[in-house]
Order: sequence, then structure tokens, then C-alpha cells
Amino acid sequence: MAELATHTVPAEALERFVADIFAAAGCERVEADRIAFHLMGANLTGHDSHGVIRTPRYVLWLQEGKVLAGQGLSIITQSPTHAVVDGNYGFGQTIGPLAVDLGIDKARKTGMAAIALRRSGHIGRIGDWAERAAAQGLLSIHFVNVAQGELVAPYGGVDRRFSTNPICIGVPTLGDEPMLLLDFATSLVAEGKVLVASNGGKPVPPDALISPDGVRSNNPELLYGAPLVQSGPRDAAQGDGALRAFGEHKGSGLAFMCEILAGVLTGGETSGPIPGGKRGRISNGMFSLYLDPAHFGARDFAERAADYARYVKASRPEIVGAEVLVPGEAEVRTRATRLAHGVPLQADTWAALLALGRELGVSVPH
Repeated sequence: MAELATHTVPAEALERFVADIFAAAGCERVEADRIAFHLMGANLTGHDSHGVIRTPRYVLWLQEGKVLAGQGLSIITQSPTHAVVDGNYGFGQTIGPLAVDLGIDKARKTGMAAIALRRSGHIGRIGDWAERAAAQGLLSIHFVNVAQGELVAPYGGVDRRFSTNPICIGVPTLGDEPMLLLDFATSLVAEGKVLVASNGGKPVPPDALISPDGVRSNNPELLYGAPLVQSGPRDAAQGDGALRAFGEHKGSGLAFMCEILAGVLTGGETSGPIPGGKRGRISNGMFSLYLDPAHFGARDFAERAADYARYVKASRPEIVGAEVLVPGEAEVRTRATRLAHGVPLQADTWAALLALGRELGVSVPH
């Protein structure tokens, strides 16, 4: 699919517009602002797949009752070092911070904590939650799955069995040093990147998808069904293909373990099997570990981590004039650029936002 033109929108205006949409859709103002803030955070860091492109889908889920406004955490069981919590199908941008803050509080007191979250609405860019912990000086590790979210074929297979199952590790460093952040889907690309491509954005790699007969492709219709309507809704249940795991058996194995940790251990659901074969309400499970370096005797942890990052960056680049980057560095630079110059949106994405705003009576930003 050819890449269409983009619109560049000032970050502040775009965030306010998206917040107004969620308020008009039925969210309290504080929650609408929070959802928009985190969606915008994904765009600012270059992860457009988890950004404002999700707005029409979130609003549809809200209207259908698949995600609920104004929810909080229910604690199922807890101890000083762990908690099992239920997100009650609330917006992930509300449930996520609550679960992370619980983990931060416990880890500060005991040195480490495990939080098993189930039944959260789409929890967005997982890097947000690692950044939140790192800002408090904590290292965190996150494993995520999507109940009833089968999208990815296991290594050697063509049928969907996993969701895109991200893994994230966040490491705090010194004051002005950017934190170290590893955040990736275990699929070759995140589903949202196929969504962006289907709206005229950057194509996904030619082997990112696989058809039922085993042919590798980058055609979004394999995921969303054909034909794709410009600016129309995208429903992964309509496609008969699957995403592929990255790294062959290695990515597939990581995806499998995300299902066990985030789907089974949390007391939630795995990505499948889907009752009746028809996907209904999806939800995220997230198993998170929070570690306070000071409790491990590593009081100079942040300084040593920053020193090691500088050592890695000092490696001679493979390509003359290029640069070796450490995890999270590209996101920091993208954020600075987009805050200064605006957020690029695919034409179809912008058109869908405008249409939704008009439908809900929200003033379009100038």
C-alpha cells in the first residue's frame, strides 16, 4: 500500500482535541485528560501504533461497553511484596498508573514487589509504566498479554495463538541522563503498526504477516480482511491471516511465556481459545516486577548503569558517520523533535479523528 500524505499537528493542540473527544464520549474530564496524555506520549516517542490512532477504537469500545470509564483497582490478594489486582475493564491509562504506583510503594518498603494485573482495558505503551517506575528510582520488568487477543502465529504455525505480548524493562540512571528503556512486542511488528500501515503509513516488513496457506506478506488485509475502507474501522477478527513472531523460535518462546505470566499467573485469561471463535471483550494482563537497587546493596546503581551505557555507545559504528544507540535513546530524541515541530499523522488517521470529533460535537483544532 502506498504511503499517503501526512498532517503535522502541534502536540498540545492534538492532545487537547483527543481529551475533548473522550470527555464528549462520556469520560470524566480528569480521565479524558489522562487518556489523551498517555496516547500523546506514545506519539511523541515515535510509537504511533499506540498513540492517538487508537482513539476511534477506544471510543467504540466505550460505546459498546467493552471498556468502562471511571474504574479503579480491586485488590484480590496481597502481601508486603506482592498483589493480585483486577482492573475491572477500566481504561488502561487509568488502571496502569494505579497498578504501577502500588508496585512502587511496595518495592520502596521491601526492596522488591510483584504485581499481577488482570482485566485491564488496553494498557497502551508499556514504556509509560517503566518510565513511571524509573522516575522513582526503581527498575521494573513487565510482561503483557491480551485476553481474547489472538493475532500472532507461533513459530512453525499459521494459526493465531498469541497476542502481540510486549515485554518491557526500564532502568533508572542519573538525573540528566535518559533512563534506559527496552520496550518491544514479541510479534515481528505490533498490531498497531499494521493499523498505521493500513491507514497509509509506513509499510510493515514484507514477512511480518502470514496467510493461512503459509505465504508471508505485509498486506494489512490479512489481518483486517478485504477490502479496506479508507478511514474506516479496522477489526482484526475479520482477517484470516496472522502476525509472525520476531526472531523465529526465540520470539515465539517469549510470547508463549508472556501468556503464562500475564494471562495464567495473574488469574486472567490467555489470548485463546476464543469462545465460539468470535472475539468479544479483550483485556490486558500484566505481570510486573519492581526492584529498588538500594535494597540490593547497589547504591551507585544509576551511576554505574549510565557509565556502562556510555561505554556501549563508544563502540565504533558499523557505518561511518552513524551512531550506536542504547535502549530508549531514539524515543528521547523523537519526543524532543515532535514537541518542537509537531506530531505527524497519516491522512487517514487525521481524517478519522476529525470525523469522530464532528460526530461527538467537539471543536476541531485550528
